[in-house]
Amino acid sequence: MNLFDWLLSVHKKQRWLSHIAYWVIVLLVDVGSSKYADGQKRTYGFEFVTDFLYEITYIISAYCLAYFIIPRFFYRKKYVLSIIAFIVLSYFASVLGRIISVKINEPIEGRLPKAFETYPEILTDLSKLLYVYFFQIMAAAFIFVFFKMFKDQAEIQKRALTLEKEKAETELKLLKTQLNPHFLFNTLNNIYSLSFTSSPATSESIARLADILDHMLYRCNAQHVPLSAEIALIKNYIELEKLRYDQRLRIKFDTCINHEIVIAPLILLSLVENAFKHGASDDTGTPVIVIDLRLNEGDFIFNITNTVAAQKNGPLHASGERIGLNNLRRQLGLVYGQDYSLEASRQGDYFKVCLTIALKKDVTVYEKSKVLIG
Repeated sequence: MNLFDWLLSVHKKQRWLSHIAYWVIVLLVDVGSSKYADGQKRTYGFEFVTDFLYEITYIISAYCLAYFIIPRFFYRKKYVLSIIAFIVLSYFASVLGRIISVKINEPIEGRLPKAFETYPEILTDLSKLLYVYFFQIMAAAFIFVFFKMFKDQAEIQKRALTLEKEKAETELKLLKTQLNPHFLFNTLNNIYSLSFTSSPATSESIARLADILDHMLYRCNAQHVPLSAEIALIKNYIELEKLRYDQRLRIKFDTCINHEIVIAPLILLSLVENAFKHGASDDTGTPVIVIDLRLNEGDFIFNITNTVAAQKNGPLHASGERIGLNNLRRQLGLVYGQDYSLEASRQGDYFKVCLTIALKKDVTVYEKSKVLIG
């Protein structure tokens, strides 16, 4: 927390105390300047009393401006009324300042009121009210209003950032929960079938599914997760999907990573799931899925290619593909801003997606690996 945020939090907790502290500081400045101008003519006690009485005009002007004229008229774009209200406030504040000086402070000092300083004379001596009192009183009021408006703007910006962050986090959570329910349904059916034949793959499949659910429910709540965890998630997903296709599905999975990095969770799984959903599941022949994952000069590159059924003509014609990629772009935009690119294209019987992410430098080195599946 920086100094400004700390002051803002203190102001929220001790609102009245912060206001009192401000006016005490103003009073000390006035006393210091008055004592310097008067020299040894007056005591500090006299300066405190007279300046405190005169400061009443500052306080009235400041609070009328900050809590009445500006919010009631200026913020509501009633500019004519704002000007009229400001002129009236300035006039009465200046008159009050002159009355306090002539009728209270000067008698305290021991000076008798001058004969011509009657109330009608005080009310009509506009030049003295303007040049002697207006600028001094309104300068102190304007400083108070400036601090208040600055504080209000900071709170508005902070609240907007908080709302934007909460909105982004909500969207990310919604996007993360969009794992295809058919995958869970089909996987459970496959495991159920394996259990009837007492297949040794039953327990392994249950463990893989449990690991996937554990990762999605508990390990990917942060904005970034280790890439190695996402790779393990993809491997488990692929192995479970292979239960549906037996030997007709061909999968190639290459990774070339020379150090650990962190990425947004479930993005890669979304692309893999999209390839199975709109590629392998619609291809009644021999579907092929090729995954290539690597680091290249500070960029993370993920390529995935899948065969496309013959009845699907043209790139990105399937509404499911468009929805999936649009959701993924939203998630990438929330996490990476402009530091990514996502390209999708149709090349003959193959549909290819290329994701590139410009990485930050906060990574840890680990051993280079080369993995081939299928």
